[in-house]
Amino acid sequence: MQNVKIDPAEQVDSYCYSRIVDMSFDDTIVRITEELKKVEFGVVTEINVADILKKRMDVAFRRYTILGACNPAFALKIISEEPRAGTMLPCSIVVQEITKDSVEVSVIDPVASLMAIKNEKILPDLIDVQQRLKKVLAGI
Repeated sequence: MQNVKIDPAEQVDSYCYSRIVDMSFDDTIVRITEELKKVEFGVVTEINVADILKKRMDVAFRRYTILGACNPAFALKIISEEPRAGTMLPCSIVVQEITKDSVEVSVIDPVASLMAIKNEKILPDLIDVQQRLKKVLAGI
């Protein structure tokens, strides 16, 4: 897979890559889902944080959704090598509304997050997943 570069200014933290896109929240979710398919990933979970906070705590919060992205082949390889690595799966993508037509998208850096495992055998797969997620971010 080709190395995909994200502007270093867009890697806000050591554990994720982020960028702001000028599109609606709903359109961003659709676009991310389409881009994930291009790199053989799919959305397996969708957590609407704003709805949960409203229902459970009666707190109004901006639109904030956590998508759980998964490529079953990578998941199988990683948990076959490290059975408890499943505690860190699927790969999280945060979509949060900044304004009506501006959304921040953050994708996890799987290399950074799973390096706590300290198993060099899974590193090539983590790097591949990292590059695919960076490609998704660059594609939206």
